[in-house]
Amino acid sequence: MSKKQPPAQKKVPYFNRELSWLAFNRRVLEQAMSEKYPVLERVKFLSFVSSNLDEFFEIRVAGLMQQVDSHVSELSMDGKSPKQQLTEIQEKARALVDKQYKCWHELLLPNLSKEGIEFRTPKQLSKQELEWVRQYFDKEVYPVLTPLAIDPTHPFPQIGNKTLNLIVWIQGKARNPESHQMAIIPVPRILNRVVRIESEDSDKMRFIFLSDIVKVFAHTLFPGYRTKSAHAFRISRNSDLYFDEEEVENLVTKIEEELWNLRKNDPVRLEIEHRIEEPLLEELLNQINLKEEHVYRINGPLNMMRLRDFKDMVPRSDLKFKTFIPYVRPPLNKREPIFNILSRDDILLHHPFDSFTPVVEFIEQAARDPQVFAIKQTLYRTSGDSPIINALKEASLNGKQVTALVELKARFDEANNIQWARELEEADVHVVYGLTHLKTHCKCCLVVRREPDGLKRYCHLGTGNYNPKTAKLYTDLSYLTAKEDITKEAADLFNTLTGFARSPNFQVLKVAPFNLHREMNQLIRAEAQSARDGKPAKIIAKVNSLIDQETIDNLYTASIAGVEILLIVRGICGLVPGLPEVSENIRVISILGRYLEHSRIYYFENGDNHPLLFIGSADWMPRNFFRRIECVFPIRTPCMKKRILTEMLENYLCDTKFAKELLPSGEYVTVKRKPRQRAFSIQEHLIEQTEKLRDNLIQA
Repeated sequence: MSKKQPPAQKKVPYFNRELSWLAFNRRVLEQAMSEKYPVLERVKFLSFVSSNLDEFFEIRVAGLMQQVDSHVSELSMDGKSPKQQLTEIQEKARALVDKQYKCWHELLLPNLSKEGIEFRTPKQLSKQELEWVRQYFDKEVYPVLTPLAIDPTHPFPQIGNKTLNLIVWIQGKARNPESHQMAIIPVPRILNRVVRIESEDSDKMRFIFLSDIVKVFAHTLFPGYRTKSAHAFRISRNSDLYFDEEEVENLVTKIEEELWNLRKNDPVRLEIEHRIEEPLLEELLNQINLKEEHVYRINGPLNMMRLRDFKDMVPRSDLKFKTFIPYVRPPLNKREPIFNILSRDDILLHHPFDSFTPVVEFIEQAARDPQVFAIKQTLYRTSGDSPIINALKEASLNGKQVTALVELKARFDEANNIQWARELEEADVHVVYGLTHLKTHCKCCLVVRREPDGLKRYCHLGTGNYNPKTAKLYTDLSYLTAKEDITKEAADLFNTLTGFARSPNFQVLKVAPFNLHREMNQLIRAEAQSARDGKPAKIIAKVNSLIDQETIDNLYTASIAGVEILLIVRGICGLVPGLPEVSENIRVISILGRYLEHSRIYYFENGDNHPLLFIGSADWMPRNFFRRIECVFPIRTPCMKKRILTEMLENYLCDTKFAKELLPSGEYVTVKRKPRQRAFSIQEHLIEQTEKLRDNLIQA
């Protein structure tokens, strides 16, 4: 390993954040293109590409457009101006969208058709199918449509963010047959975007997109006119929330106002069917005040995110992932109260392989246990009809002191969280909203219980949200403990969030924005020093994103010192690996698979001492270090450390089936296998291991 010092004149390289994100979404698209997955799951991956792009344009592209309009000249970490970034983004995003629709037309539709699942266009409908579609339109669609004429007495309507609309070009039949007028047909969100056509042919399942149905019968909404053309379109708008929290008296009310205003925020992208007439497109762009460079002409159905739940419409288990039931580890599968178990041992769970049910039961048992006095809980995102929300309300009604810290600014979940906050307040739960200018992203639940020797605290800390639904789809870690040093600092964390504490003192926990960034970088620098001293030195980190410049620079320095650095970065990565004399000792891989990799794990060899292992809620990004409340905590039990290192990290680094390796060029390539080596998938391996554990338990 090289221990050279970097040349003083050498410019340190970085990857651009936005372009790195687009590279991540290309890898998501590759899952839709891969024959390794069942075809209905591939359709779902294709929908993820669209939903990811939506958020990217609403937040990241919108921010760059604002910078360009405001003549901001600040350069990105890799030295690009906002204008340069926008230009490159548009080029790569268009190529990504073209590839996405090519995948739909050339790969997925033919594969679905082979299985007897067909999507019909209006021209492909038989007479019988057309009649069925007409009846469906008359009964289910026509009654809720409201055509909006555009003329001097009918101004152009406000088009909601990401709503489906049709722009219709109509022509007069009588008085002035040469005249043309424009009209808009908003399509309500309540209508299903994919419709199954009922047919007597039981061997086939046929579907049609709602936008095609409306186009076929759009003429019925304009009697006396001839419909020359109708095209579906969709506008994405700037969706970031803008307000000064210190000037806001009621945060809930202000966020509700801002959510309403999102419908009216500036447009950043127009998606429209590719065959639209140029004069009609030009008029539409004039009305919404958007330049042609932000138009995406779509050859196919708009908003493929609506295909996310398509597999649930098709009763074909052979075309989906094999059903997997999470495992409940002993002794959690017994009827013994969870507080008795935690009094003896800590618990580590790896979701979704380990069931999330014990975490829910931890809160539910606390709600019903007469010895529990208080429950404190953070909520960043949770599910509809959440059992955790219900447990907190039940606990309050049972006379316990319940405090819920609800993060109102969880992006795209603001409205849901306002609803949860109000439901909790109605049950007399003490609801607080955290610290000004900081999102509360940490995952923590603290229970205070009276026991024979006095009050005792129990704590759950995790890497993922308190959401039983996503716990079946995301890989995350849960840690339940009654250890005094951790539970005490968890209590200090809640006191910081609910009270006043400018400089809280955390010794065991690493909490952003107070000490997390400083201590993580100290650990990286300590590994570099160990390497210089000839001691064992190694770093393994598993994160969603790595974009913090100081952290990257310290990793470069550690690599130069000779530290072996293995990074598992799912998404954005600003670090350039494999560069001589800079990052030649750094390897970066990304794994996308059946489950979304979401756990954050940090391993440090720590010289001649015991290795250090941490897990938590924070990525290595400026927002996590400085603009969020995050909690990273140590795993010190030897058997748990061994499990995370050998069962998880080392196996992640051995993945040759779904892992992609990042090259110095920015390209991701499939990890190479040795001759005759079988492809290995960490996720498939963990599923197999879990099923063996379950089988052994049943046999026992």
